[in-house]
Amino acid sequence: MIYDELKGTQFFVRELLMKVERKNVSLTIGIPKENQTTEKKLAITPETTVLLVEMGYRVLVESGAGQTINYSDRYYSDSGAEIVDKAEVFRADVILKISSPTLEEVILMKPRSNIFSFLQFQLLSSATLILMAEKRINALAYELLYDDSETSPFVTAISEIEGACSISIASELLSNKHGGKGILLGGVAGVSPTELVIIGAGVAGLVAARTALAMGASVKIFDNDINKLRKIHKELGYRVFTSVLQPNVLRNVFRSADVAIGAMQYVNKTHFYRISSDLISEMKKGAIIIDLRMSQGGCFETTMEACLPNHPEIFEKFGVLHFCELSVSSRVARTATIALSNIFIAMFSAISECGGVGQCARFDRGFSSGFYMYSGKMVNLYVANHYNMPVSDIGLFLPGM
Repeated sequence: MIYDELKGTQFFVRELLMKVERKNVSLTIGIPKENQTTEKKLAITPETTVLLVEMGYRVLVESGAGQTINYSDRYYSDSGAEIVDKAEVFRADVILKISSPTLEEVILMKPRSNIFSFLQFQLLSSATLILMAEKRINALAYELLYDDSETSPFVTAISEIEGACSISIASELLSNKHGGKGILLGGVAGVSPTELVIIGAGVAGLVAARTALAMGASVKIFDNDINKLRKIHKELGYRVFTSVLQPNVLRNVFRSADVAIGAMQYVNKTHFYRISSDLISEMKKGAIIIDLRMSQGGCFETTMEACLPNHPEIFEKFGVLHFCELSVSSRVARTATIALSNIFIAMFSAISECGGVGQCARFDRGFSSGFYMYSGKMVNLYVANHYNMPVSDIGLFLPGM
């Protein structure tokens, strides 16, 4: 409010009287069918679809996409989605996938559109990236973005699920029914507990350790991040043994281990710690290795070969059984889909309020960090190094950053 001494009047500045409007934006979201042989998760549930439609989004779902999580096309259509074919789904403004895009899928996309997915180097080819560059597509990886806690909510959600799943898998593979040594994962009175080694003290390692301890197993966790090891002790107490990646300690532990679980995170990291094949060769016959990081190249030297096309996901080497599924969380696809859907609601609410994907990237650094390609330019050093491509700063394409 301003007072005019000459006229003796009061008036309000016009800008102060203007109502601030939300910058809602209408976008089309496409949900394609995944390769359901290897990936059974989907990006959103029908319940999430209802909320997205209420926000003003138009949701296109490819026919049959929800089969693996036991949701029919009718369930999605009743929730406000449009059931369409593959070609129409990939004409949407934003494509929501789980697996990395393939060349065939990018061919169907319109120029300057957006594709969100997990980052899986085995599936993402250089030819795909080149075509994305030609179409000036924006590509986001869930592992790369972060929230206020400086972590990826998608990685946290999936890691929790994979950590719990890894113990169920270990229990199955140790049993006689699946060719294991016929031992119980845990312990009973008068019988020595199963020895479990976990490489990586992140969320997956923490959940796996907690689950295994509850079953009575002996758990040892290794990581070179001392802060993560402190967190493990705070969460689980001193029942669990922790250590940095010290070669002599690792060698002694692996010689007696019944199960080894790889849960290291390599995304956006400059140093890679992988367990050598020499160490694996010294493990007991019938021991089990479960690698939860196959999409990032694997935690063990012996599992890296499983990244090659058509390589079996379960195989034996040095008398040790290796379990190397690309998407462990697909074993509980419906639970994983619900967990991801909860995160997408918050994400698309923010995108709507900001006025679109580009505006959201401009004002939210955590969101903008998720892009490895923006306007057809490679903008993430970790991905660029993997494909030997030049990299640019995303800030060059986002005015005002």
